[in-house]
Amino acid sequence: MTLKSVFVAALAPLTLSTTLLFSQVTTAAEVPPGTKLAETQHLTRGIGAEPSSLDPHLVSGTPGGFVVRDLFEGLTTEDPDGKIIPGQAERWTISDDKKVYTFYLRKNLKWSNGDPVTAHDFVFSFRRAVDPNLASPYSWYIELIGIKNANEALRGKVKPDTIGVKAIDDTTLEITLNQPTPYFTKTLAHYTTYPVHQATVKKFGKKWTLPKNIVSNGPYKLTKWVVNERIESKRNPHYWDNKKTIIDHVTYYPIESSNTELDRYRAGELDITHTIAENHYKKLKKTIPDEVKTHGIVATYYYTLNLLKKPFDDVRVRKALSLAVDRDIIAKKVLGLGEIPAYNYIPPYVDGYEAVDSPYANMTQEERIKLAQKYLKEGGITEKNPLKFQVIYNTLEAHKKVAIALYSMWQKNLKHVKVEILNQEWKTFLTNKEEGNFVVARDGWNGDYNEASTMLSTLLSYSKQNYGRWNNKTFDQLFTKASVADNPSLYYQKAEKLIQEEMPIIPLYYYVSKNLVKPSIGGFTNRNPLDNFLSKDLYKIQL
Repeated sequence: MTLKSVFVAALAPLTLSTTLLFSQVTTAAEVPPGTKLAETQHLTRGIGAEPSSLDPHLVSGTPGGFVVRDLFEGLTTEDPDGKIIPGQAERWTISDDKKVYTFYLRKNLKWSNGDPVTAHDFVFSFRRAVDPNLASPYSWYIELIGIKNANEALRGKVKPDTIGVKAIDDTTLEITLNQPTPYFTKTLAHYTTYPVHQATVKKFGKKWTLPKNIVSNGPYKLTKWVVNERIESKRNPHYWDNKKTIIDHVTYYPIESSNTELDRYRAGELDITHTIAENHYKKLKKTIPDEVKTHGIVATYYYTLNLLKKPFDDVRVRKALSLAVDRDIIAKKVLGLGEIPAYNYIPPYVDGYEAVDSPYANMTQEERIKLAQKYLKEGGITEKNPLKFQVIYNTLEAHKKVAIALYSMWQKNLKHVKVEILNQEWKTFLTNKEEGNFVVARDGWNGDYNEASTMLSTLLSYSKQNYGRWNNKTFDQLFTKASVADNPSLYYQKAEKLIQEEMPIIPLYYYVSKNLVKPSIGGFTNRNPLDNFLSKDLYKIQL
């Protein structure tokens, strides 16, 4: 069996009698023959902001995700190119009706304190993720991926211990779904499905993720956390693939300013940046082209409108704001790093999805502005009843540039509109979005797995990522039907058209990854469609 066929087999319909073996799968850093490794294997990387948490079931946002993916590991994981490969599970089988998955854990798995990792740890963790008492910001994800009784558990109708996850024995885990989900194994690489150490969580409560307390099952263990300064981890000697892990020590810097991050990269303090300062991009492409890494990813940048705030409950007002924005200027001039102007939410290159046309994409900007002015007038916005609202965004030069550009476009293209833009640091910004304390907010979504549902799920009425509180039963029903359809793309297309009609968000552009990577870093493929890369897959070269 070739490596490619192994990946295909991993997602194909199987019977319980079928056993998948993955002996050929690459799971850690692969160093080309003849490569001279650096004596010190210390990786320094930017993560963009201070993480909201390092608890896999409480983390929200990409900064914490970068660290958590190094500290913990789920049943499946990703290779450097983003393909799903075995993680804590060495193989799995699928029942004839495609609703029961049986995972066989690797032998001798251990936590960072030496305790064995068992199927019971996964049971505890899945139950914890849906426990209403924990209030996980990603609890909806367990419902999204279709685990039996997750919906009822999240709403307090049944106890968390009734969800479809059980340990057959110490090394065998059985997960039962409500209906077949062809992409299910893709979803298990997300941190919400990672196990946590039960005894540690119960002993230390909210303080279990402090460096002195934390126990993890991934390639690294947290050793230091200086808030707003740096986070450090070192290799976990008990990790099952530790012998193939090369980076010994990782330091994560929560630098919100891309210009500051660039200065520290130039000073040699960073091996990999979180982003690239837009105002320096063209010069960097000329001066250090081999260090500039960009590629298209499954992610969309957009603005969320709070539909509980008047007059944003009026679709005409929402459409007016959307149509008044020149996305070509945003993507090509304000940013200019290869971003693609977006009129739809789902990126057109997501696996298995055929994009639908937007009725607005083929208009001229003049036509869009004229239509925007018409909608605004019909929505009751006049000189005597002006539209006044505040836009919030989190600290980053790119977000500030986009906010200023939108401010200018709304002021110029629409009458009787007064806009205020407000910068907030990451944690405050995130809290205000989660609690609905905003009118218009900068937003963006990086796919949790490479399938259209990862984007649409954030707009479900019950999703905690649905900050604008859009509630459309038809949209929810289309999403549910897609999960059991032979051709889910047809339902995804209808759902996308509903977004076009209702405009609960304003899509602006599709992201590209943007990193500066030192020549001394090996293993960085720059091909992961979800923009994930694990420190264990990297190594430092002696130059």
